[in-house]
Amino acid sequence: MAKLILLVGAGGGIGTILRYLVFRWLGFSLNGFPLSTFFVNLLGCFLIGVCWAVMAGEKQFMPRLFFITGMLGGFTTFSSFGLETFQLLQNGKWKLALVYVLSSNILGLIFLMGGYFFSYRLKS
Repeated sequence: MAKLILLVGAGGGIGTILRYLVFRWLGFSLNGFPLSTFFVNLLGCFLIGVCWAVMAGEKQFMPRLFFITGMLGGFTTFSSFGLETFQLLQNGKWKLALVYVLSSNILGLIFLMGGYFFSYRLKS
């Protein structure tokens, strides 16, 4: 059990460092729109789709724990997404909040499916 916890923790540490680097690279917002979180969530959805397709049917669950639960769980920022949406609403920017929520969820699902089908085709 300790080995599995360390595996998830190591992946999570790497994911959070990568998220921080993306935030430094993109900046935190563009005209009030939380661009870094938006980008990280879409990329994370795509990469989770890739991992899910690549690891489908695998008997080993440790790579899944490291990459999906740990690294991509640490990389994506859904809790930040919730907070930033709330902050937009608090600041009276309900239209921007609505665009953020809808585009993040719809595009996130599209990116996840894109990552899955892209990897599934490469794998076949």
